Amino acid sequence: MIRREFLKGTLAAGALRTLPSLAHPPAGRNAGAAQPGAQPAQWSHAEPPNRPMGTARGIYPGRVVWVHDPGVASWDGDPQSGGWYEDRFVDAARAEAMLRETLRRVTGAKSDAAAWERLFEDHNRRHGRGDAGYQPGEKVVVKLNLNCCQRRVSPTQGYYNTPQLTQALFRQLVRQAGVRQEDLVVVDASRFVPDSIFDPCHAEFPGIRFEDRDGGEGRFRTLPDMDRAIAFANPDAPDLDTTYLPQCLTGATYQVNAAVLKGHSLAGVTLCVKNHFGSVYREDTGPNDPHRGWNPAHLHRSITTPRRPLGSYNAMVDLMGHPDIGDKTILYLLDALYAAPHQSRLPEKWQSAPFDGDWTASVFASQDPVAIESVAVDLFAAEPGSRHMVGAVDNYLHEAALAHEPPSGTCYAPAGNGAVLQSQGVHEHWNDPERKQYTRNLGTGGGIELVKV
Repeated sequence: MIRREFLKGTLAAGALRTLPSLAHPPAGRNAGAAQPGAQPAQWSHAEPPNRPMGTARGIYPGRVVWVHDPGVASWDGDPQSGGWYEDRFVDAARAEAMLRETLRRVTGAKSDAAAWERLFEDHNRRHGRGDAGYQPGEKVVVKLNLNCCQRRVSPTQGYYNTPQLTQALFRQLVRQAGVRQEDLVVVDASRFVPDSIFDPCHAEFPGIRFEDRDGGEGRFRTLPDMDRAIAFANPDAPDLDTTYLPQCLTGATYQVNAAVLKGHSLAGVTLCVKNHFGSVYREDTGPNDPHRGWNPAHLHRSITTPRRPLGSYNAMVDLMGHPDIGDKTILYLLDALYAAPHQSRLPEKWQSAPFDGDWTASVFASQDPVAIESVAVDLFAAEPGSRHMVGAVDNYLHEAALAHEPPSGTCYAPAGNGAVLQSQGVHEHWNDPERKQYTRNLGTGGGIELVKV
């Protein structure tokens, strides 16, 4: 865990500040002191490398598994020749093998079925339910990131969950974990489940329930649970006391957070925790709201990294620690067969090692929500094409790792019952972009263990 003396030292150096007023947020680190409108410098982290903070989670605490197979993705990058999501540009067998290897490495199991059994049993054990696994009748939600999706996708469609890896995940849950199809719910409340995912998956698993913003064409409309508000810690932003979650989340026993690897114009990155910006509902957003209430715009100010300093409140911590989100998640998964520099952009090839001018062609998984995002942030920081990595990009990871005593001084208690969040996981930065080693790799501490396959 990070030392209080280190926090004091960085505070004295100006890296951490008290929680600012939302009305006049100061510029973040590396946000650039130049004239208004100047392009901020690319982000670099403030604390030394291999200085873990927070408490690692998981069967193997702090473990993040990264499987890389350059042969899985073969799109030529030209929308005129077709979309990146098509079967001819994603090797489905390789994607399925990557997911299988990831699951086994996260849990230390020798079979897929044993891997899921360990995930469910570990989750139930930590929640006081003994060594029980999944039981028929318990709902399992898979949260996808379908940002910018329409029903019929086009070759110019921005990046979302690859249909091939998504279908492989459903095969794992049904055939290996033994989850009944009628107990599986796939959702992105603010967007649409595209035909590219729905058609093949529904044909193979007709009992799985797909929910999205409007429903129809075999999908169901996502409904908010108006009895389950999120108690955001910052009272200054509008509608924070009337922001709700989907009924499918509040009624589930387990969740798999299946996110994607993308940059973001406000937050720098959009990974697993920001995936749930597609899970928040507000009343009375007006007749012109294109998202029909499933609109997280009121949270954007707290995550805008160029304007928010290290040591400030971040709404993503409230989402990460909410009992219907983080407390129900058995696995955090990053679909990085491709990666996009922006939430609405097409995938782009990466120049940094080991990609070397090719697609990212990767799958990441962890039981620790802070650790997996810390690794992804380090990867984005090492990639010269990461145009939105500016400001205090890892501020939310500091706040989440130290949620019980965050640098901002915020009291994170999103359940609304007075229960203050404890550490949500472990955060640190690797030693350097070439070796990519964390303290558990080096044997020097209790931080992250990056297992590269």
